[in-house]
Amino acid sequence: MKSTLIAASFFISATSFAQHSLMKVWETDSTTLRNPESVLYDSKSNSLYVSNMGAGTIVRFGLDGKVIKTDWVTGLTSNKGAALFKGLLYTAETSAVAVIDVDKASLVKRIPVEGAQMLNDMVVDSKGIIYVTDTRGAKVYRIEGDKPTVYLENMPGANGLLLVNTDLYVLTSTSVEKVSNTKQVTKIADGFESGLDGIVMVAENEFVISNYKGMLYYLTADGTKQVLSDTRSKGISDNDISYDSKTKTVYVAAFSKNRVIAYKVK
Repeated sequence: MKSTLIAASFFISATSFAQHSLMKVWETDSTTLRNPESVLYDSKSNSLYVSNMGAGTIVRFGLDGKVIKTDWVTGLTSNKGAALFKGLLYTAETSAVAVIDVDKASLVKRIPVEGAQMLNDMVVDSKGIIYVTDTRGAKVYRIEGDKPTVYLENMPGANGLLLVNTDLYVLTSTSVEKVSNTKQVTKIADGFESGLDGIVMVAENEFVISNYKGMLYYLTADGTKQVLSDTRSKGISDNDISYDSKTKTVYVAAFSKNRVIAYKVK
């Protein structure tokens, strides 16, 4: 009986601390993009929308890394994080959210966010309510019916966002916070090097997060973290990320190298 319990305990422990790895699948060329800040996977069209921040455009790629359209949408300003909802693509500019009709590939309107200093990442919930971070303002805004309000404050370096049911995960510069729909904040993990950027969920209570200085981490909800890759010495940044759960592929915007890189999570 005792040996059985010990064996079971060892199995649970080994499973809990299983190591993960990345396998690079492809990377785009370095001539199409100029400072890509975010990449968004769209399961409906089986394509990627890349916020080409340095050019103020959105570029569409196939899931093989090949260009579909270089100037899918133009005329944007410092566009960063993006989200899709009912035929609309939202992307964060410096102090406004640009709204794009996906079928027409045209800018519909902008939602100004008064007082915002640098809007960054965003998510949209099932009701169409937008949440967007203000990295320099250390805030998260909530936009309902085109009316922005301050939702969270004192989130230094607020960047990546993820919605899981009614919980909002917020990346500060060095920590991962979980915020309930009653705004109860729980710290999931901290102590990261400053520069956290994007977050995706790859399994229940398991995440991959990025650091724009050039690091990718595997994180579990109990705070256990593992470095998946560190490309700082090569000058490759890891900015905002997206995830295809069917193929277990993480797409990474590499701002500094003008590329998008696809990795399988193993």
